[in-house]
Amino acid sequence: MGPMRNYLTEYRHELQRTFTGTSGTPPEWVPRLAEGNDAGYHLPGSAVWAVHGHVATIVAGIRVLLMQALHPGALAGVYEHSGFQKDPLGRLANTVRWIFTVTYGSTEAAEAATARVRKIHERVRGTYVDGNGVLREYAANDPELLRWVHVTYADSFITANRIWGRPIPGGPDAYVREWAAAGRLMGVEDPPLTEAQVRDELEQWCASGILRADERLAETVSFIRYPPLSPLLKPGYTILFSAAVASLEPKYREMLGIRRAGIGPVPLPVITAARAVLGMVRFALGSHGPSEQAARRRLQRLGYAA
Repeated sequence: MGPMRNYLTEYRHELQRTFTGTSGTPPEWVPRLAEGNDAGYHLPGSAVWAVHGHVATIVAGIRVLLMQALHPGALAGVYEHSGFQKDPLGRLANTVRWIFTVTYGSTEAAEAATARVRKIHERVRGTYVDGNGVLREYAANDPELLRWVHVTYADSFITANRIWGRPIPGGPDAYVREWAAAGRLMGVEDPPLTEAQVRDELEQWCASGILRADERLAETVSFIRYPPLSPLLKPGYTILFSAAVASLEPKYREMLGIRRAGIGPVPLPVITAARAVLGMVRFALGSHGPSEQAARRRLQRLGYAA
């Protein structure tokens, strides 16, 4: 059992380092989720807790990166300003911090985390050429780009949860309605409140001609496919990436220039293989993460029922 225990420990530490930038102990912001004097935007039993507390979010995260890259304005902001190629795991850790703080933190913590992100966005400006060949200006805090990011996020997390997750209290509509609070915090005006509205908005984006495939998109997709991960995590990530691709609608895969993994015309069973990888991740990390545990301590202190 010694070698296996050592392997699991190292595997767990690499997962923690990838998602949060630290291993062995949670990053400094996680214990602070136990602080605060209100329940925050979401409670145990909510749709948001059900979705974000499941390891299916890992595939959702890969999927949403691919989807968001289809908008040349969103891609330009990431490509030109975020340093995602130099420090992709640092950017991932910052994104995880915001998501988990809005999910599990107090109202004050969620608003402070969002203000920090929006302040970083203030300097993210430039120009891009859309799919119609029109030169446009962009700013990361523009409602249009914020809406694209929010809608693709909701779509990806619903889709991944439907395939690999668990039943959502109130169904997908409840998740979209609850996570709309995060959209409003970021500056999204009248975010969608149902899954049908999310789908409709994606169709409108496709019909607009704004989305675009070019060399920059191809380079970004290649980077998402082959990120600089620990050798310990690469085999599992390869499966999860292929699963994220399989979960995309064919038209998006075509725009991204990627195909479902397969041998000739026969697709590989990546959906099932991803379920096994996610099971291993859950075994390594545990069923309740430190962010959720910190939130429960705050809620218990405030007298909320478990």
